[in-house]
Amino acid sequence: MSNPYFDIQSLGPLYQAVQSSGILPDSKTFVDCTPKLDPGAIAEAYAHAHTQAGFDLMQFVQQHFEFPKSPDTGYSSAQKPIVEHLNALWSQLERRPDDAGGTLIPLPYAYIVPGGRFREVYYWDSYFTMLGLQVSGRIDLMENMIANFAWLIDAVGFIPNGNRTYYLGRSQPPFFALMVELLAESKGDAVLLQYRPQLEKEYAFWMDGSDTLSAEHVAEKRVVRLPDGALLNRYWDNFDQPRPEAFIEDTEVAHAAHGDASTTWRHIRAAAESGWDFSSRWFRAPESMASIQTTDLVPVDLNCLLFHLENTLARAAQLARDETAAKDFAEKAAARDAAINRYCWNERIGFYTDYHFKLGAHSERITLAAVFPLFFNLAAPAQADAVAEMIEAHFLQPGGLTTTLLHTGQQWDAPNGWAPLQWMGYAGLRNYAKHHLADAVKNNWMALLEKTYLETGKMMEKYNVMDLSKAAGGGEYPNQDGFGWTNGVYLKFEREAYTKDF
Repeated sequence: MSNPYFDIQSLGPLYQAVQSSGILPDSKTFVDCTPKLDPGAIAEAYAHAHTQAGFDLMQFVQQHFEFPKSPDTGYSSAQKPIVEHLNALWSQLERRPDDAGGTLIPLPYAYIVPGGRFREVYYWDSYFTMLGLQVSGRIDLMENMIANFAWLIDAVGFIPNGNRTYYLGRSQPPFFALMVELLAESKGDAVLLQYRPQLEKEYAFWMDGSDTLSAEHVAEKRVVRLPDGALLNRYWDNFDQPRPEAFIEDTEVAHAAHGDASTTWRHIRAAAESGWDFSSRWFRAPESMASIQTTDLVPVDLNCLLFHLENTLARAAQLARDETAAKDFAEKAAARDAAINRYCWNERIGFYTDYHFKLGAHSERITLAAVFPLFFNLAAPAQADAVAEMIEAHFLQPGGLTTTLLHTGQQWDAPNGWAPLQWMGYAGLRNYAKHHLADAVKNNWMALLEKTYLETGKMMEKYNVMDLSKAAGGGEYPNQDGFGWTNGVYLKFEREAYTKDF
């Protein structure tokens, strides 16, 4: 039986037995399996079978579940020039709307997956993938993916982390407005009117609970009230249990935390909503994931994205000649602009950082999230100068921009660099006429990708930007190849008059 809304946790003891046993090296494998029978019947069969002598758990799983296909092995170049390879790769990463089953939520239109173990669409990945689809002239596929996200907003109330039932507690950085804006470059402003209802619903999702806040009750779901009454946002997850796709890992972290496990799991899930899973950015003690404190932080990047969403809604309202809504959202955007610069600008170091609202202090972590105010033109010229100086002095590496300055073994820390942040950094620097530095980011990154491609025939999920002789590492799983957002950003950079001066 293939039920697209199947909840893997409904298997109860069988789910916990498999995910805690370690019989599958990757915790994501079992949750991506498709039941061959009615899940209730499988759970009942397990309840009887596992008490019998000689019971073999792996054999039982193989008998009752269809395993997900192994990651595609056809990503390698076959000696093609890199741009030719990437244009051809879209068809390999494309999934048709009927490719659903088990925990996979079926979508009405075709879409691009990142690749490797990531067999479903991912929310914020898709914007950077679309940058490449635009360059490749695949406007049809861009439009399909945006229509899928609009469908998800209407069907479940928001865009989940990915189209899996185990992702239904959280979203990811809200790039939907940027996607719509990107499509409008090809299809015109009518696109903003077309998707205005879904843009409004996404905004309502992120602001849900704001009407309950007060001086005594300062945080609810994804909204935080600051001491001066300003409203900003944080990452959150509706659930506080181990992530099904990382059951063992989350259980071990909660055990090491020696505190309330449900609080630790909420922090972990909120970090997964951020897309930066995981980074010392979210930790109280930089080397210890057990000190994770994500929901106590007001992230600068998230709030810049919501500033853009408010501005996009104001623009859509103007197009609809809804002057009241246009004025309301413009005022919300202006208020958020001021609050971001009041709470996330760290004057002492001359850099944007997250804000720890429970401590009433700036986070001590210096991260590449600081480029988001430049990307969205929220920084004053003097602030942009200071950010650029810090980036050039500390973040710029031989292979591009490092994500943070700390080496912790987490994949969103040094020495790793990621395609989305290279693009946000490059575009943000260009907004403030930092062309020399922006070009250094682009050229260093592209040189590393081309070197890796020449050696391996592959495009990777992440890269070691500090030591070009070593591959990226860290995280809960091996580095994946494919890879949607890397391909997209490369093609976009290649179109940006890339000059090889190395």
